[in-house]
Amino acid sequence: MSASISRRTFLKGSLAAGGLTIAVSITDFGFDILNASDKKDLASFNPNVWLQITSDDRITITIGNSEMGQGVHTAQAMILADELEADWKDVRVKQGGAQDGFKSPLLKMQITVGSGSVRGFYEPLRKAGAAGRAMLIQAAAETWEVPVSECRAEKGKVIHEKSKKKLAYGKLCGKAAKLEVPKDPPLKTEAEFRYMGKPMPRVDIPAKVSGQAVFGLDVEMKGLHYAVISRPPAFGAKLLSFDAKAAEQIPGVVKVLQIPQGVAVCATSTNAALKGRAALKVEWDKGTHPDMDNASIEKTMMGDLDLPGAKVQDTGDVQKALGEAAKKVEATYFIPFVAHATMEPMNCTALVTPDRCDVWAPNQAQTVCQMVAGQISGLPPDKVHIHTTYLGCGLGRRSRPDFLAETVIVAKALGQPVKLLWTREEDIKYDAFRSAMTHRITGALDGQGKLTGWNHKTACISLMKYINPAAVKDGLDSYCLWGLWDYPDSPHWNDRLQYEVPNLHIELKLTDLPIIVAPWRSVQNAPNAFAIECFIDELAQAAGQDPLEFRLKNLKNNKRATRVLETVAAKAGWGKPPAKGIGRGLAQHACFGTWVAQVVELSVDSQTGKIKVHRVVAAVDCGPVINPDPLVAQIEGAVTMALSTALMEEVRFAKGGVASANFDDYRLIRMSEVPDIEVHIVKNTDKIGGIGEPGVPPLAPALVNAFFNATGVRIRRIPLTPARVLEALKKT
Repeated sequence: MSASISRRTFLKGSLAAGGLTIAVSITDFGFDILNASDKKDLASFNPNVWLQITSDDRITITIGNSEMGQGVHTAQAMILADELEADWKDVRVKQGGAQDGFKSPLLKMQITVGSGSVRGFYEPLRKAGAAGRAMLIQAAAETWEVPVSECRAEKGKVIHEKSKKKLAYGKLCGKAAKLEVPKDPPLKTEAEFRYMGKPMPRVDIPAKVSGQAVFGLDVEMKGLHYAVISRPPAFGAKLLSFDAKAAEQIPGVVKVLQIPQGVAVCATSTNAALKGRAALKVEWDKGTHPDMDNASIEKTMMGDLDLPGAKVQDTGDVQKALGEAAKKVEATYFIPFVAHATMEPMNCTALVTPDRCDVWAPNQAQTVCQMVAGQISGLPPDKVHIHTTYLGCGLGRRSRPDFLAETVIVAKALGQPVKLLWTREEDIKYDAFRSAMTHRITGALDGQGKLTGWNHKTACISLMKYINPAAVKDGLDSYCLWGLWDYPDSPHWNDRLQYEVPNLHIELKLTDLPIIVAPWRSVQNAPNAFAIECFIDELAQAAGQDPLEFRLKNLKNNKRATRVLETVAAKAGWGKPPAKGIGRGLAQHACFGTWVAQVVELSVDSQTGKIKVHRVVAAVDCGPVINPDPLVAQIEGAVTMALSTALMEEVRFAKGGVASANFDDYRLIRMSEVPDIEVHIVKNTDKIGGIGEPGVPPLAPALVNAFFNATGVRIRRIPLTPARVLEALKKT
């Protein structure tokens, strides 16, 4: 990976090329489009998204978001190139370094989370492209001495309609660079889109297919050392002793370091580092919770539902509604911890010198990485350079900088470039998991089967106490509640409970356990959606109504939820009886500004307890669609991942630590187990939403609802393993 450069150096290079450089500067109140080509005070300029056009007709778009397979480099480039009216063959896309100017207008950080890359930059990118197009047209009009109204842009050229003269952008960029940027450039209509809404091959695929793509594990350089860490086996375990001399006797081992995370072994090869770690003979104490296991965790979290929690929402009079209900339904749900299990285990490479810190990392949070590396190295931000490689899967895990912090610590101590590696076992055992959750819900129905009251208590480990403790106030952590509640004007666009309930009470109890948790694809939307959508089915049954009919009646003012439900029902043939032995279930959820509904069809082997999912039909409404093929792929991937958690994934704990260690005891879904998946896009022009995560939440409840449809048995927890299924069937 090439080293990142300062804004001043980048601007100087851009100007030297004699081209047009358009920048978007993020402010506290929105964004400004600026012509970077003629800026005098370069050091004070903080760009976000750069559009550079040079005299060789090359158009370079630099993207600050991380590419982890979701196609963000392609989608963002498509938006800008479309409004610019560029010729796609002339477009080059680059990964940007860590800079203030790359901060998300929504999240105020340079970070790739919350399905925010496209929805956050959609308007700024369109404005930047449109401004460049307008300036190039004006430059051509002045060159020809004709009215601007007689000129138009088409695929990297400006054309004079009357004379049919043409000038390529490369010929116009120097003149355009001297013009004022239009304050509110006209945007294209949907009918004028050249790229947006149409399939476009991802720009990252050729390098990945050819093997030229550089992931974190691929980083190499002269003098590179390799490091591994011996970590505590239990939460809160303290280091008692280790044998540094025994490790240093292993050929290739150059240094053994005690660091806050454990004992690091540095060597000239990965093999030597691993052998050195094995020779350490490390001893630890039993930790802070030596008896903690799955049973004790569940007992604690279930017990939290009986303790007072923080009031989240209190509308109407729930107790009165429950007291007057014609029918009352109560259910308790449990969702376990699950691991990220990214394809590429955590890794990072760093070089720290007295006046510079370079970090090569597959990361999702450049702002955080730069801050952490700066604190450890003792260097100011402009001396800390974050080189973002391709990510072998992110899922939120790589927004947490723990792997980067320990690498910089070791590299600073060694004074040499260091690549720190996690094994697969470490990647699971020391993951920051999706938090387990318990839910207790009581619902009230009137005589007509109308939902009149909803009392909801949930328990969860706080996510924000590990990310931003100051954000946890009075026992309330909004990250735990996404999909059930989100604070007003939240940039994450996670809808509150969508169903229209006149009497609603929501309460949160933060569970006090030492297990580290963090955002996991869709954050806590998935556990919350599981409880909500399973309970809706239980209410529908109590009301004697079809699950689809019941949802639509209680979502009558929610047009986007209604659209995806009606679409998925039509595509799945909801009104027709399923084939013999097939159960069919439904669920819907909205998060990150996108609505998704899914129907699952499955069968159950009553002898083995094994569930076979035959078909999943999904309808998605994310507003404007940029690149439909990756959109479909994201929903397919989300369905597959969620299916894995619904049927088999659960982290095991024992003796105060994590017992799960690899794919032999942390089971993931196999390709042979993936069903047919249909994705139907509900096209509209509503506000654009994200797409990376919203496909996850509806799957598990739709599956459990389908299981009930097939067997008549309610299971209120996942995963639905064969043993759990057989146990439930025996109780009927």
